[in-house]
Amino acid sequence: MLSLKSAVRTRRITFFAVRLAVLGGIALVLGFATFLWLLPSQEVALAGNADGVVVLTGGTSRVSDALELLAAGRGKRLLITGVNPGTTTADIARQVPSYGRLLSCCVDLDYSAINTLGNALETRHWALDRSFRSLIVVTSAYHMPRALAEIAHQLPDVALIPYPVVSDRLRVEPWWANGSTTRLVLSEYFKFLFAKVRMRFDFVTAETGGHRLSATGAVVSAVRAQLRMTAIQ
Repeated sequence: MLSLKSAVRTRRITFFAVRLAVLGGIALVLGFATFLWLLPSQEVALAGNADGVVVLTGGTSRVSDALELLAAGRGKRLLITGVNPGTTTADIARQVPSYGRLLSCCVDLDYSAINTLGNALETRHWALDRSFRSLIVVTSAYHMPRALAEIAHQLPDVALIPYPVVSDRLRVEPWWANGSTTRLVLSEYFKFLFAKVRMRFDFVTAETGGHRLSATGAVVSAVRAQLRMTAIQ
């Protein structure tokens, strides 16, 4: 049988846990409302140009929209990041033949990125190599908040101009009216939250040759160096 003191302690812990859960739920709901507010509901008309254009693959019309921006002189060069291995500019040209000349002269393909973080890292290398100070970012509307957050984290001194590609489904019906769209938006929200939390622990400790070293990477390097010294001794 629990003593009075133990019962009071248990009750306080339970009350604290319930209160924390309620506050966490409220924060999630408010955060989701903010995320929805950030989601573009329609494609935008760009007011100016940028040094480069970056498109994150995954949607059906993202690449063609990015090529259209490049053709209109909105950027000097285009990076298509997250391209499937084996896909060439000739393959893309067959799908959008009107942009064949641009694909042969002014488009770079990135095959290494497999997620949004990889897209951001490759965008960083590409932009720094060309000394670009402004980028137009092309991706789906629901993906834009996370894409901008990841790229801005890697390129804090580069101006980012969003160019969201709004799918027909999001354009004609609200996100909650379709089960698959609802799951997609909720999934993207939680991925966005995870990315924001991860970025809080991924601060710059050193920069060498344009590559960012996180605090975790620095600790691992220090441990490896210590192990090597121990082995030598």
